[in-house]
Amino acid sequence: MRTGSEPVTARSALRMRFWLSVWGVLWTSAGTALFALADHPGWAALCGALLLVVLVDLVIVVRHLRQGPHFQPGRDIPPYEPVHDRPLPPRPPESGAPPP
Repeated sequence: MRTGSEPVTARSALRMRFWLSVWGVLWTSAGTALFALADHPGWAALCGALLLVVLVDLVIVVRHLRQGPHFQPGRDIPPYEPVHDRPLPPRPPESGAPPP
């Protein structure tokens, strides 16, 4: 069901982000170690910096997963309505419904 507010109420696929972060940690740590052993300090530093970014993302994802269903609702919980600072214009009547 489309409500027109999907970008505001979009949910992140945290479990997918978790596994992609784990995959990234494995690859960047292996790249850092292998480039350091192969005496390529620039590439090792680049992989090390990317490893830090992936680790920060992993920590954030784990934190959001542990916060529970309020921050990551399941399929049975409808999306939250966005908070509006100004009143919304009235919605047009649905097709087939008589005007109020």
